[in-house]
Amino acid sequence: MSNHWVRLKDGNTTRFGTLQGDQVSICEGDMFAGATPTGQVLKLSAVALLMPVQPTKIIALWNNFRALGEKLKLAVPAEPLYLIKSPNSYLDPGETIRKPACDGKVVFEGELGIVIGKTCKEVSEDTALDHVFGYTCANDVTVADILNRDASFAQWVRAKGFDTFCPFGPVVATGLDPAKLVVKTTLNGEIRQDYAISDMRFSVQQLVSLLSQDMTLYPGDIILCGTSVGVGSMKPGSTVEVEIAGIGKLSNRFE
Repeated sequence: MSNHWVRLKDGNTTRFGTLQGDQVSICEGDMFAGATPTGQVLKLSAVALLMPVQPTKIIALWNNFRALGEKLKLAVPAEPLYLIKSPNSYLDPGETIRKPACDGKVVFEGELGIVIGKTCKEVSEDTALDHVFGYTCANDVTVADILNRDASFAQWVRAKGFDTFCPFGPVVATGLDPAKLVVKTTLNGEIRQDYAISDMRFSVQQLVSLLSQDMTLYPGDIILCGTSVGVGSMKPGSTVEVEIAGIGKLSNRFE
């Protein structure tokens, strides 16, 4: 059964629960283990949605989609290639992505996020999905010009780690088959990305298993699956939306 989990601000109190239409059924306990409904129901219009989980880290994949890799003429990676998005970059759904003080082309990258639900270290591919709680939408915002500006050092963390450069949400959806999901990114209402998760070089199971060999993954941690063709720049005043049917729509302004 699929649930849509949210975190929200109700006055000065942070709560969590499941989204049902335009209402949230409030829960107590631990979202990942033993959440129980309180019976309280709040109207979605009366609360502010927060990022649905609080990751200790967000791991972001590079060159994980065949279509984009082939377009850029990149070698097929033998193992997942990844970076980490720093916590200062995390942003709530509906909040504003801020242009950094430095100059450079700021690009959107609509992505599927894998949300870990159980502590995960050196797990096998066969058991990897037991450690996945659900899936969310994310935007891996990047200052593209910075990446390769210094010939001696690729600046992944700086290019992707500015404040507000990792919006995700609005929900974590459980009970989905990721191989059937499609990511659609729109800029000012115009579709720019429309790609299938089934085109990934490394599957969800492979990503969780292989990354857990390198570092322990904790409940709430997110693996961004990488992006595909259609990535593009956005100008201040734009609205970018990442929509995945079965999960929802992440919408943020860029100012």
